[in-house]
Amino acid sequence: MGAVMSQDLWELDAVGQAALVKSGEVSALDLVDAAIARIETLEPVVHALASVDFDAAREKARARPSGPLGGVPFLIKDVLAYPGHKLTMGSRLFRDYIAPAGSPYTEQLDAAGLVTLGKTTTSEFGLLGSTETLLAGITRNPWDLTKSALGSSGGAAAAVASGMVPVAHASDGGGSIRIPASACGLFGFKPGHKRCVPTGYVDTFELVIDHCVSRSVRDSAFLLSLTEDPSAHPRVGYVDRPLDRKLRIGVYSTTLLGRAPDPEVMRALSQTMRLCADLGHEVVEAPPPPVDGVLLSEAFFDSAGAAMHEVVRTMESMLGRPVGEDDLEPFTLALIHHSRSLPEGAEARAKATVAHASARMLSYMESYDVLLCPTLPVAPYDLGTLAPHLDRELLIRRTEVLAGYTPIYSMAGVPAMSVPLGSSESGLPLGSHFAAPLGQEATLLGLAYQLEAAAPWRHRWPAVTRATRERASASVLG
Repeated sequence: MGAVMSQDLWELDAVGQAALVKSGEVSALDLVDAAIARIETLEPVVHALASVDFDAAREKARARPSGPLGGVPFLIKDVLAYPGHKLTMGSRLFRDYIAPAGSPYTEQLDAAGLVTLGKTTTSEFGLLGSTETLLAGITRNPWDLTKSALGSSGGAAAAVASGMVPVAHASDGGGSIRIPASACGLFGFKPGHKRCVPTGYVDTFELVIDHCVSRSVRDSAFLLSLTEDPSAHPRVGYVDRPLDRKLRIGVYSTTLLGRAPDPEVMRALSQTMRLCADLGHEVVEAPPPPVDGVLLSEAFFDSAGAAMHEVVRTMESMLGRPVGEDDLEPFTLALIHHSRSLPEGAEARAKATVAHASARMLSYMESYDVLLCPTLPVAPYDLGTLAPHLDRELLIRRTEVLAGYTPIYSMAGVPAMSVPLGSSESGLPLGSHFAAPLGQEATLLGLAYQLEAAAPWRHRWPAVTRATRERASASVLG
């Protein structure tokens, strides 16, 4: 590896690591081997991975992958098909399924030169906001191993936050990038609807968008430029610098269900408001979004149950046997059971509810360049709070608290991001949530660069990572 020591790679984001490969200071195999060494140390503690294929990764690295991120180690959330890797979606029903092909999205990842080491954990079908499955077990928050990394991209967030890789694929249909990014102290950006090339995944409301969690803003911005759909309009391209204009930022703190955030979350929000004002932006009080969070929650979970019912019917036909408690988690089965009791036309009414809320939200956002609120109204949950064996109603109520801010921005299809600017009294990360109108990804990324420069976060690492780095350094010196 020459003059660059393995432990030095901890500090570099994906763009920085790729630059080392281009300069010849390290090889792609050096990067991959260093990442594998970190994974072998951290994974037994954090448990962020659903599966790995290190042999295939090393083979690709030896072939010197070209592309703007050539050689950078990468992980893919286990809801996205990637050729030759398992695709379980966090479910025992698909525990042995190997994806035969990828998608235009994964083709872009390969063209970028990223080296996929494996898949990260997710909740079953991404339904719950904590990554604790009967298939893969419990993913822990690197900042406090008694806390959840949340979800559904909890494995991706835990992997990046602990330092396994600099950036990892994630997906978001109601907060699944932004919520775990907040819990794990990362930058979590959700592009707008249909901004990126297709993944082949279709959800009921067309909410899900694929992108990443990262330690730096530029990694997220650069990867977006590499996966952006060429037919999207207006194009974003690579946003590589801070914003150079003043924004009107509307701020609110009440959740979609009318809940005030915890005091420590409110303090973090106030600090972010002051930071934005210090950067020259106009920060104004905004009313809460004019949408009914209770109706949206009912629409989402009723439709999720109906969708899972269709999955079960399809799989029973293919397997020639009933699908039951050995295949699906209790929460998923309870959603399916509840969906069967719904009156005719329930799914159409759910879609109408979401469409109405989306239209109201888009109109509400017209008064501001950017909206600011907390990402989470509470600090990250204890492990077990959203365990899939708990009662359906209890899990839905707890999810409504956790996802009090983020889902409406998925339903409206607008870009949004969680920025790691705050922390709880116990030192857990607390994200600040920003969103902009349709097509304004560049506005958010430019603002994110400003925030990153004014209140840097990349130097902050959880204790589990600091201890691992110290041991690695001692090994090299000794």
